[in-house]
Amino acid sequence: MATERFQFTGEGGHQLAAALELPDGEPTAYALFAHCFTCGKDTLAAKRISVALAARGIAVLRFDFTGLGSSEGDFANSTFSSNVADLVRAADHLRSVRKAPSILIGHSLGGAAILAAAGKIPEARAVATIAAPSDPAHVTGLFKDHLDNIRAQGEVEVSLAGRPFRIKREFLDDIVEHELMKDVTGLHKALLVMHSPVDDTVGIDNATKIFVAAKHPKSFVSLDHTDHLLTKPADALYAADVITAWATRYIDTATPAKAMDLPEEPRRVVVQETRESKFNQIITVGPHHLIADEPKAAGGEDAGPGPYDFLLAGLGACTSMTMRLYADRKSLPLDRVTVTLKHSKIYAKDCAECETRDGMLDQIERDIAMDGALDAEQRKKLMEIADKCPVHRTLTSEIRIVTKAVD
Repeated sequence: MATERFQFTGEGGHQLAAALELPDGEPTAYALFAHCFTCGKDTLAAKRISVALAARGIAVLRFDFTGLGSSEGDFANSTFSSNVADLVRAADHLRSVRKAPSILIGHSLGGAAILAAAGKIPEARAVATIAAPSDPAHVTGLFKDHLDNIRAQGEVEVSLAGRPFRIKREFLDDIVEHELMKDVTGLHKALLVMHSPVDDTVGIDNATKIFVAAKHPKSFVSLDHTDHLLTKPADALYAADVITAWATRYIDTATPAKAMDLPEEPRRVVVQETRESKFNQIITVGPHHLIADEPKAAGGEDAGPGPYDFLLAGLGACTSMTMRLYADRKSLPLDRVTVTLKHSKIYAKDCAECETRDGMLDQIERDIAMDGALDAEQRKKLMEIADKCPVHRTLTSEIRIVTKAVD
């Protein structure tokens, strides 16, 4: 995957810093991500979700709003309306250099801004909010003790998350004018509302109001045990997984015409560290994108299956597929195959049929359940066929692994 960094002109004429996360191949879709209030494009949630979506084939543009991060301008001069306008500008820029975003994603106040901007981005077909307030004015609760002073003095410095920000009266006047529920009611796009029931910054009741106001198609996903900023890597990856799976129903993910005209090349499996946690890996297999990790007991975050889980999954899938091919070819009444596997270490001396007599051996236990009106002979034959699946043969034969360093 690659990250393109550039600038584009915002509504106020300032240069806004942007990052476009790109998948290794041709993107299946483009998305626009809006970060939370006083955050930035490189905060944990914004970056992790964007990178995870890119690993799943979706290119994501994220940028710093005016006066934040690496963007020009004075934050004190920004308003909710200017943020909405900058989102539309970002979509315009993406349309001119790549392709307009078909997916819009917003976190916290960025979610409210995305809802307000969605109607001005015609190509967008799917809108996802994460921990979004139902009223943009909710954000003023972060500095409620200063509201009277801001209105009286016109501008006051407040501390938000330990950092100083200047808030103007114009910001307060602008944000109370927005009737977000009207934007939600007239969205006319697929909506995914994601929220944590334990969010103590933006309560779950906000998600309820947004969901009730929206028209179908709409979906709600509870981000159980997740904090407002999605600080745990596993939470951001889960959000990306859900958005990817949900959005495919509403966007065109067809293979580009050029790719369809080319002969299919042998697939390669590419595994790359995400550096989001100690063991987290992105696995790319053709158009498919997976996450690998280790359980928490082994020092990982349990964001995905472990290496041996994938090994067992390959054997289980191959076993089931091989049995299905045989059953269909022989017209056997096999309704469904379920393969359950477990990996463990055993002492070599405990294995009577093994050649190795000392030390430890790897053992894979494979239980196969066959549903259907099969007689005893048919079941026996299918069990014999199970041992003939290609992956089983690979694992029980001599394997040569050629390793080389690549620049």
